[in-house]
Amino acid sequence: MPSSRTTPAPGPNRRLFMQALLGTGAALGLSACATAAASGPALSTTAALPSSVPAGTSLKIASYLGAQQLQLQLAGLLDNLPFSVAGWPSIGAGPDVINAFRARSLDLGNNAGIPPIQARYQGYDARIVALDLTRKPTYVFATKPHSDIQAVDQFAGRKLAFSQGQAQGVVLLRALKQAGLKDSDVTLVPLTSNQFLTALEAGQVDIAPLAVSQVPAYLNRYGSDGAHTITTDVVDLLNLLWAPASVLADPGKAAAIAAFIPIWAKGLVWVYEHPDAWNEDYYVKTQNISPAQAKQVTALSNKPLLPTSWAEAIAWEQETVDLLAAGGFVKSFKADVLFDRRFEHLAAAAVPAQYRS
Repeated sequence: MPSSRTTPAPGPNRRLFMQALLGTGAALGLSACATAAASGPALSTTAALPSSVPAGTSLKIASYLGAQQLQLQLAGLLDNLPFSVAGWPSIGAGPDVINAFRARSLDLGNNAGIPPIQARYQGYDARIVALDLTRKPTYVFATKPHSDIQAVDQFAGRKLAFSQGQAQGVVLLRALKQAGLKDSDVTLVPLTSNQFLTALEAGQVDIAPLAVSQVPAYLNRYGSDGAHTITTDVVDLLNLLWAPASVLADPGKAAAIAAFIPIWAKGLVWVYEHPDAWNEDYYVKTQNISPAQAKQVTALSNKPLLPTSWAEAIAWEQETVDLLAAGGFVKSFKADVLFDRRFEHLAAAAVPAQYRS
């Protein structure tokens, strides 16, 4: 029997639910349920990008768990930055990135496609400036121990870990739609992704979408107790860089971001082409997983694909907006407003042809 939906109707309860999902910073935008951009410096996405980075320019760039900084360091690309880095904050979850943008403690974030949608819904103006397409699933549905669930169509009536403000939430909604289920057919348990593992272990949820990097360790620990994964072909298409409109309206910072994007793209390629070095220096040394587990994670990784055109990505974001709007999670808007297409050509132009899409 279908369970009651955990998303309350609009009103005070709805507000509390949304705040729990998105973080306290979301309250600022939810007061108006805005889809219009927040006020701030005007940003022209048609004017030419600045051609040089002024002396003294600095950026604060997200480096969740130190990955971005280490990537560029190992690839020998850090010395190529024509600006200073004021910090590499370990901020990765979409709601945390949005809050950091608001607090002006972060200039450039690295996320999937859903956080820019959430930011826009909250009334915060931030734009996508670089894209990497992921053709293989980056999230896998994991069951709690002693579970009998074998397919997505068996999710009906079950408790599912759900984070609206993160990629995992949209992957779950897309999988439900593909299986012919509505979100009202399941119980969506509002959590942030860093709570998913604990919720699975404690049996508080039946299913949680885990990053592929989390799966080997989880199964090694609980596989003998009946925990398992359910594989689908649902992908989270976008791996992106994005920045607040106020940052992009600053000519110096916009020039610095334009200079960083080719370096970011080359870093992605370096990791893909040097899996053994990345496994040892990142997964084994900094994430404390075994070499065998590191190889398992790397085998599931996507080849970098830097698109020469953002048309597919814009269409994907529009589908995501429409999916969320249909469930009452956001108000609909045109997804092309999320993209600053002045940066569209930069990433693809920096990599060999086999890494362009």
